[in-house]
Amino acid sequence: MMRPHMLAVPEAHATQQGYGGVATAPHSLASQAGLDVLRDGGTAVEACVAIAATLAVVYPHMTGIGGDGFWLIHDPDGSIHAIDACGAAASAADLAFYDGLSAIPWRGPMAANTVAGTISGWQRALEGDEGTLSLGRLLRDAIDLAQNGVGITQGGAAIAMAKHAELSIQPGAYASIFEPSGRPLRQHEQLRQPALAKTLRQLAHDGLDSFYRGDLGQRIASDLHRLGSPLKLEDLQRHSASEPKPLQIQVSGATLFNTTPPTQGLASLLILALYDRLPKADAETFQHLHGLIEATKQAFLVRDQFVGDPAYMPVSPQALLDDQAGLQAMIDAIDPDRALRWPRPSAHGDTTWFGAADSRGQVVSCIQSTYFEFGSGVVLPDTGITWQNRGASFTLTSDGPNALKPGRKPFHTLNPALAMFEDGRVMAYGTMGGEGQPQTQAALFSRYAWHGVALQDAIDRPRWLLGRTWGEQSTTLKLESRFDPNLVEQLRAAGHDVEMVEPMTATMGHAGAVVRHPDGLIEGATDPRSDGAVASY
Repeated sequence: MMRPHMLAVPEAHATQQGYGGVATAPHSLASQAGLDVLRDGGTAVEACVAIAATLAVVYPHMTGIGGDGFWLIHDPDGSIHAIDACGAAASAADLAFYDGLSAIPWRGPMAANTVAGTISGWQRALEGDEGTLSLGRLLRDAIDLAQNGVGITQGGAAIAMAKHAELSIQPGAYASIFEPSGRPLRQHEQLRQPALAKTLRQLAHDGLDSFYRGDLGQRIASDLHRLGSPLKLEDLQRHSASEPKPLQIQVSGATLFNTTPPTQGLASLLILALYDRLPKADAETFQHLHGLIEATKQAFLVRDQFVGDPAYMPVSPQALLDDQAGLQAMIDAIDPDRALRWPRPSAHGDTTWFGAADSRGQVVSCIQSTYFEFGSGVVLPDTGITWQNRGASFTLTSDGPNALKPGRKPFHTLNPALAMFEDGRVMAYGTMGGEGQPQTQAALFSRYAWHGVALQDAIDRPRWLLGRTWGEQSTTLKLESRFDPNLVEQLRAAGHDVEMVEPMTATMGHAGAVVRHPDGLIEGATDPRSDGAVASY
C-alpha cells in the first residue's frame, strides 16, 4: 500500500551501499567516525566502539559512557555472540537506603544507583575481536569533538529546554557543561566537554579497565560518593561484562536473535514469532498493524510477568520461546478482529542503536543508553561523565521481577536485534524508544523480510507505538498521521484507543539497519526522524 502523504527524506538518510563497509548511527558524525575506522582497516566491532564513543559526546541527551550497553556480533565464520554490559545495583542500594520513600527518584544521586557497564562492553567486544587498531585511534574523533566542541542538534536543544527545570538543579556539573550561559544550549551552539575529553584520553592511555579498577575508577567513585550516590569503588571493581548465549527463534525465512534478560529481547522475538503464525496481508493493512499490535500485547504480558535479572527469573527465557504450546496459547488469545483491552504498565527511556558491517563478513548490532534524557542528571565534575538512572526503575518492594536488591541488574528496554536469513543475508537492526523498541523492530523486519519493502522505505514509512516511550506518558496506540485514514478508522472500529501524532516524530524512535548480502554487498539505512546518516564505501 502506498503512503497517502509522502514526506521528502533527506539525502543523508537514503540507503547507502558498499562492499568495503557500512556504518549507521543516529548522528552523522558518529556514522562518519565509524566509517573512517572501517576505511583504516578496522573491523565492524572497532567501528562500533568509535561510533559509541562519538555518540557519547555528540548525543549526550541519548547516551553516554555513564550508561549500559548490549551487543550482538555476527562474526565472519557465521557464529553469533552477545555481550551484556549492564551494571548492577550498588551494594548499599537496599530498601533501608530508600527508607521513607515509595519509589526511587527518577533524577538525582539516589537514581544514580547502578554501575555503568558501557565501557566494559567495549572492552569485552575488543578482547574477542581480530581488530588491530589502537584504542587511541578508536577514541580519536570522540576526544576531538569533546575538546573542541560540537554543534547542538535541534532535537538535543529541544530536550535540554524541556528538561531544564529538573536537570539544572541536580548536584554536579550538569549546569556548568550544558547550560554555561545560565540557560540550555540552543541549536547550533557549541557544546564543549573538556573534562569528558580528558576522561576519554585517560581511557585510551590506561585502557578501558581503568574505568573500574584504575585511577579513573577511583576518581569516578569519589565523585559519586561526594554527590550522594550509593555507589562505591568496590561496586565498580566487582563489575565486568558477560557473554550470555543469545536468545533465538526460527521464523519464516530467517532465524532471529536478541539479547537475554534483563533486556526485553524476549518480547521483541515473541512479537515477530507470533505475527509470523498469523494470516498475512500486505504491509500497512489492518491485518498487518492489528496483528503486530495484538502480538505486542501478548509479548508484553509475558515480559512483565517474567523479565528481570536472569539470576532471579523462575523460568528460562529461551524455554519460553521454545514452548510451542505456550506460543499457540498466545496466538489463540489474539482476536483477528478486535483489540485486547489495554493498557498495562509501560516503560520508557532514551537510547541509541547503531550498527556496522565490514568486508570480512562481521555484522554488529549495538545499543546503549543512560535511560532518561541525560540519565540521572548527575554529571561528575572531575570526569564529565553523565551517570545513568537505570536503577530508578527498580521497585521498592521485597519481591517481584524488578524488586531492588544489592547486586541485582535492573530491567532494560534496550535490545539489539540481528537476523540470519536462509538465503545468506545477515541483518542488524534496532532503535531507541523504550516500549517502542520491539514494536519498531517488528515494523521494520516484517516490512523488509515478509512484505518486500526496501530497507530504507521500511524505516521511512509511518510507524505506530502502543504505550509510551521517552518523553511520553500516555498509553494510547499512537499513529503517525501519514497512515491511510481508512486504516485509522478500521483500527478505531476494532477497539484500539488511537491517538494521532505528528507525521514524522521522534516519539517513534530512531531506527537503523545494516544488511550484508551473500555476494558481499552491504546496505545500510537510518531514520529521517533522527540526526543520523548512513556512511559507506
